[in-house]
Amino acid sequence: MATAVIAARPQSLGFRYYIHVLRQEIRYEFLKMLRMRVFSLSVVGFPVMFYLLFGVANRHTEFARYLLASYSCFGMVGASLFGLGAGIAGERVQGWLELKQASPMPRLAYLVAKTVSCAGFAMLIVALLITIGLTLGGVTMSVAEGAKLIGITLAGAIPFASMGLLLALLMPANAAPGVINLIYLPMSFCSGLWMPLSMLPHWMQKIAPALPTYHYAQLALNIFGYARSGTGMLAHWEALLGFTCLMLGAAWLIFTRSEAKA
Repeated sequence: MATAVIAARPQSLGFRYYIHVLRQEIRYEFLKMLRMRVFSLSVVGFPVMFYLLFGVANRHTEFARYLLASYSCFGMVGASLFGLGAGIAGERVQGWLELKQASPMPRLAYLVAKTVSCAGFAMLIVALLITIGLTLGGVTMSVAEGAKLIGITLAGAIPFASMGLLLALLMPANAAPGVINLIYLPMSFCSGLWMPLSMLPHWMQKIAPALPTYHYAQLALNIFGYARSGTGMLAHWEALLGFTCLMLGAAWLIFTRSEAKA
């Protein structure tokens, strides 16, 4: 009997199994976010609405090109913070997170699926913004600039998904959207995502380099030549890398402590 049981067990799950699990988890996570109208319409709608109001209103100007880059970053940050922050906070209260932990699915697949799904929404935002910019905003851009903008936008998924994960572990689910807005909107404004930093008060310009959204925005703005002079792009990449490590380290510490108490 023991021999028969051992023979019935698979020798190994294999790489293809994990790829299949990850692909399915990404698919279901993206569909879930898409069907949540409060999430999908707000995350996609706000950057597009703001660009229609301010970018198209200043069509055929440098401001329209500036906002194309900055609102792409704004969309990625919003999708990550709400997709992971509010999403995981709600699932933690509902017990869905504990069910995922008890299942044989690799834990990393859960976080990767949410991050990739948020990046998918960000790509939708960038595609809409580029289309509006080229057709209604009078923006001119090369294929290389468009590809770089997409790449930089995708790069923001990891640091801000890490921030969303940390917030999810700290916030109560019912307060998550409000807390995220209190962090997300002022941080975006002070980083120059809504208007150039030169138009903001001097004290805001001083604190902007301390914000991760500032470094993220500078990488995107550099594509069109609007980044602030005096700092190389490598410093912005290093700042985002350090921010990601800080967020993931804090999230891991909180998570391990909560598991030890359980």
